[in-house]
Amino acid sequence: MYSRSGPLAVVAAAVLWGTAGTAGALAAADSVSLAAARLVLGGAVLAALAVSARRRSFRSRPLDRSRERVRSAGRSPAWWALAHWARAHWTLALGAAAVAAYQLCYFAAVHRTGVAIGTVVAIGSGPVFTGVLSWLVGHERPSGRWALATAAAVAGCAVLVTGGRAGGEAGGADAAGIGLALLGGLLYAFYAVVAARAIGGGTDSGIVMGVLFGGAAVLMLPVLVLSGPVWLARPGGLLTALYLGCATTALAYLLYGRGLRTTPVATAATLALAEPAVAALLGVVALREHLSAVSCAGLALLAAGLAVVALPARARTPDVPAPRTPRATAGRH
Repeated sequence: MYSRSGPLAVVAAAVLWGTAGTAGALAAADSVSLAAARLVLGGAVLAALAVSARRRSFRSRPLDRSRERVRSAGRSPAWWALAHWARAHWTLALGAAAVAAYQLCYFAAVHRTGVAIGTVVAIGSGPVFTGVLSWLVGHERPSGRWALATAAAVAGCAVLVTGGRAGGEAGGADAAGIGLALLGGLLYAFYAVVAARAIGGGTDSGIVMGVLFGGAAVLMLPVLVLSGPVWLARPGGLLTALYLGCATTALAYLLYGRGLRTTPVATAATLALAEPAVAALLGVVALREHLSAVSCAGLALLAAGLAVVALPARARTPDVPAPRTPRATAGRH
């Protein structure tokens, strides 16, 4: 089922993600510590919202039908609920580990290759891996239009971020760094597909995001502690962390999960490429950065690719056989 509100929710999430770089630049903090604080705070908010949503759905569930199903299966209610949760959501635990591992891979890649190359490879490979994974695990095959629009969007993202420079930055194209960035793109695709399958299976999108990012928050908490979060004691640092956690993580992924209800995950991953475009525009407006003509061309190509992939596909009309006439059937008798 395709709805126009789905792509809009995904793009709104990408807009929020795009503000993270500008907000982080205004805080005097290490990038790893900043990312860990963002994920810990945002994951805590999403987990709290998921617990609340779970309680509401449990209270609104008709108890008589549940008890009837439990009795017919010959299991106690507690055991039935635990077994059902473990069977239906064990992949979310792997998704939570992928969310945390993505952060580590991304920053390790950026450290080895530089911001431009690391960002292009990690973010640009995400939609490609998502399309392949969603095809392999049984979702609908991505269309040719999606492939062309995604290729245009990824190329536009690359030109926008690198400004047309072949090497990107002085750090050069480190093979291990590119490998880490590709692994980051694969991890992103994995947890996006896991979330989409859980939501498509009937689980509330808020609960899915709460489990994914609440689990990732637990895994990233030691990283935050070890990275020296003394900057959180400053008012500016704390406000930045709260914005990054509550807006660019919690609210953004609530919108992203809502978009996944009606938007194919491959399409959502491509629409998420709006993030670097928003980040570039905010850099010009807020940080007085300069975009070259080549970067502007990349921005236009990226926007065109996103516009094409956001358009709903035309529904196929089944072929209706032509009515038979006596003349057409005369030779078959």
